[in-house]
Amino acid sequence: MHMQKTIDIDKILHSKMGDKARHVPRFLVNWLKKTVHEDEVNEFLWRTRDEEGVVWLESCVKYLEMNIELVGKENLPDPNDGKLYTFVSNHPLGGADGVALGAIIGRHYDGKFKYLVNDLLMNLPGLAPVCIPINKTGKQGRSFPQMVETGFASDNHMLMFPAGLCSRKQDGVIRDLEWTKTFVKKSVQTQRDVVPIHFSGQNSDKFYRIANICKALNLKFNVAMLFLVDEMYKNVGKDFRIAIGKPIPWQTFDKSKSAKEWAQYVKEEVYKL
Repeated sequence: MHMQKTIDIDKILHSKMGDKARHVPRFLVNWLKKTVHEDEVNEFLWRTRDEEGVVWLESCVKYLEMNIELVGKENLPDPNDGKLYTFVSNHPLGGADGVALGAIIGRHYDGKFKYLVNDLLMNLPGLAPVCIPINKTGKQGRSFPQMVETGFASDNHMLMFPAGLCSRKQDGVIRDLEWTKTFVKKSVQTQRDVVPIHFSGQNSDKFYRIANICKALNLKFNVAMLFLVDEMYKNVGKDFRIAIGKPIPWQTFDKSKSAKEWAQYVKEEVYKL
């Protein structure tokens, strides 16, 4: 049976540029293919094509040879306590961290969780069952609130990276950008306690340089995103520490601070773990 390509740079260029795609120099196309590891990724996706959800996420963790040290596992609420939770984490890697957390939380809660992820990840068939798709790059951006509503109204735990983008290097420090307040508002509304998670790890200096150049040039297209797959391969075989903090009761988020301030408060708690 012939291997089908899930990630096809030629097709993606064509869908974004139409006939103009012909004029993109071949060396550039080949460089793109190498940067996003087209062959390797497709080979892995083809090999795991019959897996989905938690099983597929666990295959990813194995494939990336992630050595995970899990700290504070006892802080993960009991799956049978009848409550729903919002899990929030910093986002140092922009790929492997999402995969690893999904595998851990998914396994603990028997697949009863949903991610809020951008549409790039939606192209990965194995993720579909645990995703509420969000289109960060296209017109559907406006339906983001609808997807958040759907997720929080469901009987699934929610896993979110409130920074949206993966961490950046600012003044020599690698940290998330500002956290959005959505998770605070929704958790209060649906009476979900918030479980803070800290994920160790970082991308290469090259990645942060590219991200900062893009920011300085005010580029609309997130070029750094292209390099995330390459970063994922650079992180193969590395050690990661995942620390799970004690759940923060939703009643904590009262009127003494704005939702935005509470979001920053949780972010600070995460970085203390």
